[in-house]
Amino acid sequence: MHANFSHLFMDWFINLFTTTNSVAHIVLLYSIVIAVGVLLGKIKVGGISLGVTFVLFAGILAGHVGFTAPPEILTFIQEFGLVLFVFMIGLQVGPGFFEGFGSAGLRLNALATTTIILNVAVMFACYFIFFDTSDPNNLPMMVGTLYGAVTNTPGLGAANEALGSVFTSIKPPQIASGYACAYPLGVVGIIGATILIRYICKVKLDKEEEALENKENDNSNVKPHQINLQVSNKYLEGKTLKQVHRFLNRDFICTRILHDGHVSIPNRDTIFHIDDKLLVVCTEADAEAVTAFIGPEVDVEWEKQDMPMVSKRILITRASINGKTLVDLHMSRVYGVNVTRITRQGMDLFASSTLPLQVGDRIMVVGPEDAVNRVANMMGNSIRRLDTPNIATIFIGIIIGILFGSLPIAIPGMPVPLKLGIAGGPLIIAILIGRYGYKVHLVTYTTTSANMMLREIGLVLFLASVGIKAGAGFWNTVAEGDGLLYVLTGFIITVLPILITGTLARIKFKLNYFTIMGMIAGTYTDPPALAYANSSCSKDVPAVGYSTVYPLSMFLRIFTAQTIVLVCCGV
Repeated sequence: MHANFSHLFMDWFINLFTTTNSVAHIVLLYSIVIAVGVLLGKIKVGGISLGVTFVLFAGILAGHVGFTAPPEILTFIQEFGLVLFVFMIGLQVGPGFFEGFGSAGLRLNALATTTIILNVAVMFACYFIFFDTSDPNNLPMMVGTLYGAVTNTPGLGAANEALGSVFTSIKPPQIASGYACAYPLGVVGIIGATILIRYICKVKLDKEEEALENKENDNSNVKPHQINLQVSNKYLEGKTLKQVHRFLNRDFICTRILHDGHVSIPNRDTIFHIDDKLLVVCTEADAEAVTAFIGPEVDVEWEKQDMPMVSKRILITRASINGKTLVDLHMSRVYGVNVTRITRQGMDLFASSTLPLQVGDRIMVVGPEDAVNRVANMMGNSIRRLDTPNIATIFIGIIIGILFGSLPIAIPGMPVPLKLGIAGGPLIIAILIGRYGYKVHLVTYTTTSANMMLREIGLVLFLASVGIKAGAGFWNTVAEGDGLLYVLTGFIITVLPILITGTLARIKFKLNYFTIMGMIAGTYTDPPALAYANSSCSKDVPAVGYSTVYPLSMFLRIFTAQTIVLVCCGV
């Protein structure tokens, strides 16, 4: 009896791992691959870890030992994970995507674009120098090597999908092997090349920090400054706040006025009188001009006046407010309050009357306590409401993205029409929804943690699927084939463009070294490189450089992946 039970138990256990078409087997496969990959990815070597990308290597090992699933299931989970991953990236970067093209941002994005072009150029140079161009598998493998070298997983997904549309009659090459060969040294190479620029350009980190301090002190045109002023300019007697704004031609907000012992919230029709006391918010750069025009600074204890005012940060959570401006809401006239500041995605914005508000924004409201509380009720101000994810917006966006990505674009000379595909289409639509969704009443807000969770789930599903599919032939391709050559070419693809554009950014454009570090990390969409840059600098300059170039870089990585495959591999 005991022997029969043991035999049945062993049969059940073996079947669970070998019956590839059972749901339990597939769930078990993905759970083991992802768990092992994530845990091993946390191990640091020389202070650097591969993170969730190690899921790819865990998948390769599983596929190599025959722990796999039906190809159609692997393909579905791979593509769904990719769509979820790129869509959540698009939603995250969308609000700031077009703002990255200001004067300073334009230069950084131009350097990032140059780096991406150089990556592709170096890849082709290595392909023609080191590989047999008559072998149809070598160019797709080089594309995989390129995206491992630049540590860009969405590009790998886009290239994989494009290969499927080119190789319709035969099985497409498994380019994940090239990606896996190049990725580890890609992570190390990005950081190493960044350090090498420091020595090539003879950069002293303490002097770079000092330069940032000086620039921060000079950059007073964006810092908010609060001052109490007494009206002494006789010209302002009887003039309205609107007229004073027009005369002075400076951005400032008057949040409180003390007249004849009575405090009120001024609006544009409020009349100024000599000896009125004002609480003014403006930029540090404008403070001197505003003071000279209105009157001297004075001490006022606003909380001890007859009608004390309160300042409160209010969270916009009501969907009906999405897309409305302060002009539409008539804050000062209807509610008797002023909005002095808007915080979005961690950035403080000037409370322009024409800036569209979005769910998730935090506004600084100043006024009588009961009026401020009425505004809070109108805006929602419920963190619990934000905890409820806007699932409908995500899937509406995915539907539109899939349709948009499936549109064939005929280009002369190309063997098949160009399609943005399930990587490019959802990415572009997500960027547009993230930036303009409020115009069509789509609430695009998701908490940072929710965005990261969905993004990471999509990424690990994609990486596990790619690894499992590539695992069967990985050993023959790498160990017995040109594996070491892929590692070498990947390292060249990683390092050479960084040395060129990084040195150019420093010598010609005189950019701060920490800005260059952030720009390089963003161009390669590489969080470990950003973590290293942040640890080297006490300011947030590397993060600013990273976020400035990241959206365009991610888009170009995905777009160039498909273009290379469709133009070159389809010939």
